[in-house]
Amino acid sequence: MISNIQQEILNWPAFFTHKFEISKDKRLKNFYQTGTYEEETPLKDIEFVALDFETTGLDANQNSIISIGLVPFTLQRIRCRESQHWFVKAQDSLEENSVVIHGITHSDLQGAPDLRRILEKVLDALAGKVVVVHYRRIERDFFDTNLRSLIGEGIVFPVVDTMQIEGDYQQGQSKGLINWLKGKRPESIRLANSRLRYGLPAYPPHHALTDAIATAELFQAQVRHHFSENDPIRKLWQ
Repeated sequence: MISNIQQEILNWPAFFTHKFEISKDKRLKNFYQTGTYEEETPLKDIEFVALDFETTGLDANQNSIISIGLVPFTLQRIRCRESQHWFVKAQDSLEENSVVIHGITHSDLQGAPDLRRILEKVLDALAGKVVVVHYRRIERDFFDTNLRSLIGEGIVFPVVDTMQIEGDYQQGQSKGLINWLKGKRPESIRLANSRLRYGLPAYPPHHALTDAIATAELFQAQVRHHFSENDPIRKLWQ
């Protein structure tokens, strides 16, 4: 059994109420007004949404979101027909190094809306659900920072981080003298490598929608192997 992920001490429902009261942007107010789950809600009763961004780089203070993919799901079902994908106008320059990674070019972004134009649709898709990501520093940090730049207000919400879950499990598996003597070390927790350990199929990487679906599948597998569907969401969200 994986030890509980270190939690931020935060009452998320109360935080959403506070953010609804102080937010000025109508879209953000609507998002926070929808609220979120109580911390004791079992995983089996939660509507999740897997979220993935492609960006122009890895620094949220200097780079920007250029692609968003999301797919709603539960522990039992991934609703691919309700998935959504957008290209987004870059707030900075599209560098060659990032193009090599995600394959998004200037022609893909020609005529793409900036984040403000699609913000309501994105927030509507996330509202009332628990967001699942693979490495929260990308999705949460970039969303918050990019919105501060565009509308003068950021956004904060709880996430379940499949990379964190996998990292905690790998660390636990490699602890102890016997494992040290055997030379056992934590394995890669990248999305593709993590999926292989659960027998999940390989998908082409670095496409926001494909990675969102891959993250949803990974989370379902992680819960099945390491948790119980009756575990409360507080064990996993941050």
